[in-house]
Amino acid sequence: MIYYENLFHSNSKFLKEYEQKFNQVLNSGWFILGNEVSNFENQFAGYHNVRFCVGVASGLDALTLSLLSSGIETKSEVIVPSNTYIATILSILHSNMIPVLVEPDIKTYNIDPDRIEEKITSRTKAIMIVHLYGKSCDMDKILRICRKYNLILIEDCAQSHGAKYKNQLTGTFGEFGAFSFYPTKNLGALGDAGAVITNNEQYNERLKMLRNYGSHKKYHNELVGFNSRLDEIQAALLSVKLKFLDEINNHKRKLAGIYLDNLKDEFVKPVFDENYFDVYHIFNIRHPKRDQLKEYLLKNEILTEIHYPVPPHKQKAMQGIINGDFPIAEEIHNTTLSLPCSFGHTEDDIYKVVEVMNKF
Repeated sequence: MIYYENLFHSNSKFLKEYEQKFNQVLNSGWFILGNEVSNFENQFAGYHNVRFCVGVASGLDALTLSLLSSGIETKSEVIVPSNTYIATILSILHSNMIPVLVEPDIKTYNIDPDRIEEKITSRTKAIMIVHLYGKSCDMDKILRICRKYNLILIEDCAQSHGAKYKNQLTGTFGEFGAFSFYPTKNLGALGDAGAVITNNEQYNERLKMLRNYGSHKKYHNELVGFNSRLDEIQAALLSVKLKFLDEINNHKRKLAGIYLDNLKDEFVKPVFDENYFDVYHIFNIRHPKRDQLKEYLLKNEILTEIHYPVPPHKQKAMQGIINGDFPIAEEIHNTTLSLPCSFGHTEDDIYKVVEVMNKF
């Protein structure tokens, strides 16, 4: 059986250091906002060559607290891709703002910059882009739009740890770079975790207060805050794994290369562009008979996933909130299939998947 993801295998290289770090935290007797969180924040900021990193409880919180730290007034409109994971839109709603959906480019699956301006109004105050599947968005065009309309840019980097556009890391283009460290991410924790990076000192201070009950000094609360602190143990484990992030990404890129070079062209494969350094958090293909293909692979003991089977505007929770038709998003959601492509997979695994798929 070739699993879509086996987290034990993916983390096996780090287990010894994980155990040492866990015992170190346990013996320290300090479990909330201690040295491990500070150390990881410094390391993650250093990896991105930015001034600040604030560890939070999840990727959703990273997005929500970014919006709430931005100074944007409530009921503002925020541009967001129509085919994103629901968390991106939830962060806008939780911030008491209005999501305005823009269709993606059918080739890259990222927000189509050429469709953004038609959705901008006097109430538009921010763009929340998503570097989906581990591919950066087209940042030159997006940055021009942000400058033209004086818009805050928030990058959802939940799937793009280490991805680059023209040799610049995702998360470093906008005012905020929001990350999830959900266990399956390229830089995954052993539970929920997240972080925000920024170069703005004011945003940094506000983020740190919001994550900790709106408090900068214990028992003194300046803001209506949250309990959204990166756990000390998760921070310690992330510090271990961060040292291997480039190795993880290069391994996934090698596996992706096998798919790109050997899968038949009847499968719509991710596009390659030398301006983009893709990290393939998800290696997705598209096929008109996606459901039959998924079942066929299962019968051949190959497990796959769908990211995502239902577009946001079709979710029950979004009825009455999101209006309009989004045919490109629906086309993607109806045909996409995610193939095994993890740090725990071998090249032989991927060649086997290719062999089976090419007989479909």
